[in-house]
Amino acid sequence: QVQLVESGGGSVQAGWSLRLSCAASGVRITSNSMAWFRQVPGKEREGVAYFKDRGTTLYADSVKGRFTVSRDSDRNTLYLQMKSLKPEDTAMYYCALRRPFGALWTLATSYNNWGQGTQDTVSS
Repeated sequence: QVQLVESGGGSVQAGWSLRLSCAASGVRITSNSMAWFRQVPGKEREGVAYFKDRGTTLYADSVKGRFTVSRDSDRNTLYLQMKSLKPEDTAMYYCALRRPFGALWTLATSYNNWGQGTQDTVSS
C-alpha cells in the first residue's frame, strides 16, 4: 500500500525559505514520477513542481527560479526547496504519485496517490 507523508511546512516571513519533505512507502520513488501541488481554499489544486522518474524536472512559471524539487533514493523521499517565499505561496502543499498513463503533469487527475498535505503560510 502506497503512503506519502509530507512534512516541513510552517509559518515564515516573505523572503525566507522552507524545505518540504515527502516520505514514501510502498513504492520506490526512483521508479515513478512525482509532483508537488498546492491548494488554497476555494481554488483548484495547482501543480508546482514535477520530478519525472528519469530525473527531468519541471516547474510552474510562478515558482521557477525559486523552488527546486529533488529526491533522495536512499531515504525514498521527495523534497521541495522553496526560497524567496512570497505571501502568494501560502497554501496547503501536497506531494503526489503519478498514475500510469497520466496526462499533463499539472493536472491533479494525472495522480492517484496523495499525501495528507502540509500547510505553508508566508506573511508579508
